Amino acid sequence: MTILHHIQASPMESAALSTCLRYIAPTDSVLLSGNAVNCLLTTQWQQALAAHNVMLLRDDVVARGLTTRLSQAKLIDMSEFVALTLTHSKVISW
Repeated sequence: MTILHHIQASPMESAALSTCLRYIAPTDSVLLSGNAVNCLLTTQWQQALAAHNVMLLRDDVVARGLTTRLSQAKLIDMSEFVALTLTHSKVISW
């Protein structure tokens, strides 16, 4: 069973990302949206997420003016997000 972990709050707002990383399986995926996209601006969270399949919602990256700074990240649009929900057994929104 593969799980899509949808993180919406930055680590400074919530413990959602750190909690997620305690339970995530190697085959799971992480989608960062909203303020959670900011976490990839820090080395700490880049390293913590490096071993996982991580995607960012493009609209949220663009809205925060981070397109250039997060150019190495995998950005997806809303239709790709919907497709991910269909290809994973379960979606957990943190």
